[in-house]
This record gives sequence, C-alpha cells and structure tokens, in this order.
Amino acid sequence: MDVYAELAQLGSATVYEAAGRAGLVDVPLTRIVPGTRAAGPARTVRCGPGDNLMVHAALDRTQPGDVLVLTLPEPEPYALVGELLATQAKVRGAAALLVDAAVRDVEELEELGLPIWARWISIRGATKDAVGTLDEPVQVGSATIAPGDAVVLDADGAAVVPAARLDEVLAASRERAERELVKRAKLEAGALSYDLDNLRARVENPG
Repeated sequence: MDVYAELAQLGSATVYEAAGRAGLVDVPLTRIVPGTRAAGPARTVRCGPGDNLMVHAALDRTQPGDVLVLTLPEPEPYALVGELLATQAKVRGAAALLVDAAVRDVEELEELGLPIWARWISIRGATKDAVGTLDEPVQVGSATIAPGDAVVLDADGAAVVPAARLDEVLAASRERAERELVKRAKLEAGALSYDLDNLRARVENPG
C-alpha cells in the first residue's frame, strides 16, 4: 500500500498519538465532503490578505497526490476556493485541500468529491491581486506545515508529520493500530479498559 494511502487509513488520531501527540492541527475544521479521508505531501500556499491569486498559481505546480494547504496572513472567512478552483485541483490530481480560510459552493464541492477541509464556509469572495508565497512553511493554528510534510485528514480533524519523521511515525502508527486491534478483541469479550490500562488503582488506591 502507498505510504500516504496507509496514513489515511490509519487516521489522523492514530498518527497524532503515535507521533507522541505532536502535529495536531488545532483549528476547527469542517469536512466538506462526507465520508472522505486523505493524506499526502503538503503543497503550501500563503495568500495575501483576503486574496486567492496564489491558489491559482499553486495549481500550476500541483502534482498528483499533493495536499494543498491554503493560508492567509491572518485567518479570515474569505472564500479562497469554490467549485471552479476545486475542479482544477481535482483534474491536477490533488489528494485534498486544507483551507485555513473559507470555501463556498458547498453543494457543488460535495458533488465534485474532492476531499476538502475548511475553517469556514462563506460566500465572501476573495480578490486576485496580492502576490504571496508558494512552497514555504506556513502556520495553521499552532502547527507549522512545511512543503513535503505529510498531512492526514479525516472525520476527526487533521495531523501533520514532518517529512523527516515520516518513516518513524508510520511504523509507530502501525504498531499502535495493531495494539488497538488486540485490545478491541478483549473489550468485545467483556474486559474493561479500567483494568487493562491499570486505571483501577489510580481511582481506588490513590497515592
């Protein structure tokens, strides 16, 4: 299985926990297309204030499998992406969009099916005048996302793994998933995490 497909399958929560609770993208995100999950290397974009010129520029560089990470100097509910830009991203083979701003044309985006996560939904349009930056580190909440970092997105939210830690975190995520599989079987047989995780003593024999 492809590394990014495996990360998507493992999920953002598992990856975040396996990374040592690092890489949380701690902003509220709406998953625009129900049922979608995705992972891929970050293609980072910093737009000008209230402007999406650089989203158009980024599509010229987009490679199949990229996760486009779209940011503003300060997060604001400007719609950086609508149906037409999302259509281009899908045709270019983008794996997903992470938009630390707004999107619009939600019904059309759902029909298009490209996985998209956004901080806001808003009809407030963006200008196309300001030159920003491409393929430089960006900040989304407290998370720094550099070009090529792995971004994992699903129903739980988003996590980012620095490219230099990808192999380490993938291996740890696999191990965590295996442990949880074994634990789930025990829970289904009637065991309690209260005992399996040695939590009883903390409550009944504190100190």
